[in-house]
Amino acid sequence: MNDATLPAGAPLAGATVTAPATSVAPAAPRAKQSQFRLIAACSIGNALEMFDFTVYSFFSLLIGKLFFPSDSPYGSLLLAVATFGIGFIMRPLGGVLIGNYADRRGRKAAMTLTIGLMVLGTLCIALAPTYATAGVLGSLTILAGRLLQGFSLGGEIGASTAMLMEGGDVKGRGWRVSWQIGSQGISALAGAATGATLYALLPTAALESWGWRVPFLLGLLIAPVGLYIRANLDETHEADAHTPSPVGELFRRHANKVVLGILAGTAGTATMYLVVFFMPTYMIRVLHMPASLSFLSGCVTGVTLLVVSLIAGTLADRLDRRKPLVAGSLLFSLIAVYPAFWLMNHYPSVPLVLGLSALLTASINIGTTPLFLMLLEMLPAGVRATGLAVIYSVGVTVFGGSSQFIVTWLLAKTGNPMAPAFYMMACGVLALVAVLRIAEKREH
Repeated sequence: MNDATLPAGAPLAGATVTAPATSVAPAAPRAKQSQFRLIAACSIGNALEMFDFTVYSFFSLLIGKLFFPSDSPYGSLLLAVATFGIGFIMRPLGGVLIGNYADRRGRKAAMTLTIGLMVLGTLCIALAPTYATAGVLGSLTILAGRLLQGFSLGGEIGASTAMLMEGGDVKGRGWRVSWQIGSQGISALAGAATGATLYALLPTAALESWGWRVPFLLGLLIAPVGLYIRANLDETHEADAHTPSPVGELFRRHANKVVLGILAGTAGTATMYLVVFFMPTYMIRVLHMPASLSFLSGCVTGVTLLVVSLIAGTLADRLDRRKPLVAGSLLFSLIAVYPAFWLMNHYPSVPLVLGLSALLTASINIGTTPLFLMLLEMLPAGVRATGLAVIYSVGVTVFGGSSQFIVTWLLAKTGNPMAPAFYMMACGVLALVAVLRIAEKREH
């Protein structure tokens, strides 16, 4: 096993050790363990959560009507997307607590915990009684499901992405980590395809009665598979429960890295939640396109996200420096976003909207995997899961979870269809400034 994959504090080759031989015995199998199994196990939790996010976004108009009735169509939608966003409030808490657990007890233990919490959250949403049936209890059940999902994913991303980075040869890190982002593309595609199929096959009454629940129930089917695969993984981090708190260590020694990391991810977060998840609602509400066609946006952006992420991972493994790729991606995205939304609104055809959505998704995500690697490699192993969890969860909470609510509110108040572009441009400027200030230093 390459020294770069050793956890912080582990002895280097040739050093005298007093621990039993069994303490380092897992090294060989860990380096050679099935990359397919590793990628599947680490990506499956994030994929399940993203599938639920995609489905919730695509059915937000219907969920707003069933659980948050209002005299105004925008009022119901605002309440629905507010509930979507409120799950993000729990992410930083999940990031701190579960990330800390992953650094002190191991990545594998943390990932088993998070997928169990995801199942509970999804079950709440799938079985929630509507407002007409149970009044506010139905709304609160949806809320509880979103809070559980938010807490679990807050810790999931740090533990699973750290394990992908650590679970094999250094030269393949980009490829492995790219699947964490690529799995979101698969989920968006699956969620959009499921939504489109249901809208095509079921009448409105059936959709409102039970059809909208089907995708959430389908998402639950993958959970036992995820639990089984994760139970058979090799641990990649030699955790020590008696070490100082990773949270305290992170903020004492690496606070500047955390702040820059949060800001650096704002553009990718805004693009993910507005172009991949919110675009179907935008196509229906603003561009006045049929709901059945709007689901094509999720399919196209999902495929784009998958393909571009894997390309980016391959590039990241081959490049000596990743920062120029990240900065170039941000700069191109910043330049492209306003013209893209202007064209969508002045020439609103389905092929054009889909093509521009794919362009925006591709331009930002060519830099996402390299950025993840920069953030992971600048943090030592003892705080790596906690650090990435905090960076990701705080960034997504502030700039992702609020994005749909802010943009929906701006659309309702101003009537300006360019609202998503303005929000994404502001995030792009923040991200570019932060990336330029990050020192590309690799700590293994």
